Amino acid sequence: MTAPASNPLLSDRDVDFQLYEVLDAESLCKLPAFADHSRETFTLFLDSTRRLARDVLAPTYRLMDSEPPTFRDGRVHVHPLMRTLYPQLVDLGLLAATRPVETGGQQLPLTVYSLASAYLMAANLSAYAFIGLTTGAAHLIEAFGSEWLKDTFMAKMYSGQWTGTMALTEPHAGSSLADVRTRATPAEDGTWRVSGSKIFISGGDHDFAENVVHLTLGRIDGAPAGVRGLSLFAIPARRPEGGRLVDNDVRVTGAIHKIGWRGIPSLALNYGEGGDCRGWLVGQAGKGLAHMFQMMNEARIMVGFNGVATASVAYQEALAYARNRPQGRLSWEKDAARPQRPIIEHADVRRMLLRQKAIVEGGLSLLSMASWQSDVAEHGETPEARERAGLLADLLTPLAKTFPAEKGFEANTLAIQVHGGYGYSTEYLPEAWLRDQKLNSIHEGTTGIQGLDLLGRKVVAAGGGGLRAFVEEVEATVERARRAGVDASWGESLNEALQRVVALTMELGQAGMEGDVERMLRHSADYMELFSVLAVAWRWLAQAAAAREGLARGTDGRDFYEGKLAAAQYWLHTELPRVAPLVELCRSGEDSYTRMQPDWF
Repeated sequence: MTAPASNPLLSDRDVDFQLYEVLDAESLCKLPAFADHSRETFTLFLDSTRRLARDVLAPTYRLMDSEPPTFRDGRVHVHPLMRTLYPQLVDLGLLAATRPVETGGQQLPLTVYSLASAYLMAANLSAYAFIGLTTGAAHLIEAFGSEWLKDTFMAKMYSGQWTGTMALTEPHAGSSLADVRTRATPAEDGTWRVSGSKIFISGGDHDFAENVVHLTLGRIDGAPAGVRGLSLFAIPARRPEGGRLVDNDVRVTGAIHKIGWRGIPSLALNYGEGGDCRGWLVGQAGKGLAHMFQMMNEARIMVGFNGVATASVAYQEALAYARNRPQGRLSWEKDAARPQRPIIEHADVRRMLLRQKAIVEGGLSLLSMASWQSDVAEHGETPEARERAGLLADLLTPLAKTFPAEKGFEANTLAIQVHGGYGYSTEYLPEAWLRDQKLNSIHEGTTGIQGLDLLGRKVVAAGGGGLRAFVEEVEATVERARRAGVDASWGESLNEALQRVVALTMELGQAGMEGDVERMLRHSADYMELFSVLAVAWRWLAQAAAAREGLARGTDGRDFYEGKLAAAQYWLHTELPRVAPLVELCRSGEDSYTRMQPDWF
């Protein structure tokens, strides 16, 4: 059997297509924040990231998956490879790439940075996670911290000297942040004495950088119960004191052994066992959760990209395997003496590959659009443009986090199926990527939580302003597709599904306004499913339009564009029709699982 070619992780052609044909990334350079950039600088960054991902990170993935961090003598020891990998990631400028020049950043658009980072995630998502978490934590200090915190903590995090985490979850509370018990007591020196326990803290300790800063939610003594009583603190594992770093009474109490993401430790931490854990308030007291949402939303987009990247690397592996693995003959070939066919020639294998392609490239397009709207929300030229983009980014975030994780898991199972008996063996990588993918539906808010957020908050926010903007974007895409010569029935089907979803949203929103919140949210998981299918259909119609435009230009790449049109047809013909029955399910108020009593199971 011929070995598959080296895995490209993502398709360079598709990434460029998303950036410059579906979107117009060069137009971002017209915004003052990105005026120093051009397609050339974007390409330099993308090419550097691709090389590091393929040549350096990817070869380390199997080693780090098979030899996870160990916890001994009170310290966490990660794979020794991280001591060489992390400096190379830092040298690429990843930590502050999207941040202003005055903080040491490159001021890159998030759209470009995120697509570049997807290669690193596909290559070795655990190694990249240290970067993503540190960037998010440093950005919190940049946005809300004092000048002293910026000089003392943020600068060292953006430079790679220190790393960072987000420390929200507590053992007794799980996702219920209203029940956080970590306490903070004011001290005479202006710091806070912190005590409490956190769990599932990714990257909470390691041995390749000199310090870790935990951005922690806690409750100041006397603060009210619930999320309104939460404040945000920066708590280093070692605090600066007298020109040196000293122990800050932060203890690792255990390591969680995960099915995936095995290169980065997930830890339980205790603050203040010795009564001497010092934290620094970040932002306003009582506004901790509001501040933390900045990092949480960034992390949700990051998890979405992890989902797409993990599905993509498995899809690319399955595609290469299918092209190189001879097995059997076509159904009408009865002569056993004929050579075996590569399995990609079998129709059912192409079915599985096409579904993977539709999920991966549809998800990548959705995430690219969410990142684009985030760029405009922060840097748009007018307040109106920023407000509209912010509403759209908020609406798309739960979708962009959930779809790649849930459907990405399905894509990963198909990659295993394409490999057949080899797929579920540890000698081949698809089984490891499947394990990694499962974490993405849990990280940064489970799928159930994202569904509640989408239906309970995002589609009704600002009087439905985000939903109206979404409708306008879909209608503009339908018009673009019409002008490009895409089959008119595709746009009509998308518009019909859109109107169904809008009508359902108004109906459920009205129920909520009348006080029947349970009725409104009863089928929030199904609502998430139908809205995800709709949103990805929108992005596939946009890709179909761009493909038709490319074919009309007569440029090279006919096979690429025809593949896009086939995948768009697949999604619009096989997935979009699922919206109608899901709408009726949500409208029906079917109550079997809510009526089910615990004792009936």
